[in-house]
Amino acid sequence: MSRRIKRTNQESRSRDERKESRPFKARSAKKAGPRPGGKPGGKPPRFAGERAERRPPQAKLEKAELQRAAPAKSVEPLLPTKVQTVAVTADENNMRVDRFLEARFPGLSFSHIQRVVRKGELRVDGKRVDSKDRLEEGQSVRIPPLKLDAPKVGGELSEAAQKTLKALKEMTIYEDDDVLVLNKPAGLAVQGGSGMTRHIDQMLEVMRDSKGQKPRLVHRIDRETSGCLLIAKTRFAASHLTGAFRSRSARKVYWALVPGLPKPKQGRISTFLAKDEGEDDTIMRIAQHGDEGASHAVTYYAVVETAGNKLTWVSLKPVTGRTHQLRAHMAHIGHPIVGDPKYFNIENWQLPGGLQNRLHLLARRIVIPHPRGGVIDATAPLPPHMQQSWNLLGLDASRFDPIENAPEE
Repeated sequence: MSRRIKRTNQESRSRDERKESRPFKARSAKKAGPRPGGKPGGKPPRFAGERAERRPPQAKLEKAELQRAAPAKSVEPLLPTKVQTVAVTADENNMRVDRFLEARFPGLSFSHIQRVVRKGELRVDGKRVDSKDRLEEGQSVRIPPLKLDAPKVGGELSEAAQKTLKALKEMTIYEDDDVLVLNKPAGLAVQGGSGMTRHIDQMLEVMRDSKGQKPRLVHRIDRETSGCLLIAKTRFAASHLTGAFRSRSARKVYWALVPGLPKPKQGRISTFLAKDEGEDDTIMRIAQHGDEGASHAVTYYAVVETAGNKLTWVSLKPVTGRTHQLRAHMAHIGHPIVGDPKYFNIENWQLPGGLQNRLHLLARRIVIPHPRGGVIDATAPLPPHMQQSWNLLGLDASRFDPIENAPEE
């Protein structure tokens, strides 16, 4: 389910994030349902309630309006045809090398980015780097000539391509000329890796347009996490949406099932996270400020409903977007997400009968400014294994979600 609403004001994010886990006050804690839409003629709520049926639908912009809203001149970035050197800006500080290229040149394929980095054609301060390495403000990046993948020859799609296109359509929860939001199923990877033959980025090949442009990923969620995945269908949209994530204009809500009852019931987790990479696995550990590779991570959480104090449904709002942030943070406060093979660390804990031992984490909702005005607001339903757990535990998925009142800082 999705809709377009008017752009809302962004709050200042100037306060330093210091304390590790402190409660926040829900402005409507005494209310049983979501906040009303405000006074007639007033501002819309900053983050409307979860249940779409309680929100008046907003009419979509007509195609002609979208065309009028489009810029008169193309703002799509030009790919370099010869070697160039650029400096890392303050906004790009701590950005991964591959994501730096994606942000600078939307439209580059994942395989092309990996190839230029692997061959050493891209250099940072004159040195070879890995695609996962982090950049620092002021560093000099040598960028080789780049090119988009050659468009495929027109014609009818093969039977396999038609099945892939049908699968993507079945995942779609929002689509217009610029943007696509998919309800990614658990178990399907977003990007390829070692031995990976099927993933979202590869599936999007069947959606190349007449100019050879392929829809682009603008963010990612873990393979075993289901829910909202945002895709840009044009380079224009990719540039704007990537910028919205970088400036933290995108707001995301996740649902998870955890053991025990977090205390306080609403709080803020603030830590530094660093990556530990083994031969076959990568895990995020709690780090100290100043540790090599450590990045600040902030998450707000709120208890929505409990099942006999043994299991709790929590809603999570990440402020930052670090790898495995929610999974590492919930494990850090003693309530790892049920079914998490990497971070569930409670010894001798028994999974209640009837629940599947799969990651119980859903990218429930995403709200982000639309590249041509207005706001994209998409919501994903519980995946089958989580819906089964909700049914067995008697949890009501239509309950008011108190995380809506968490700060955006």
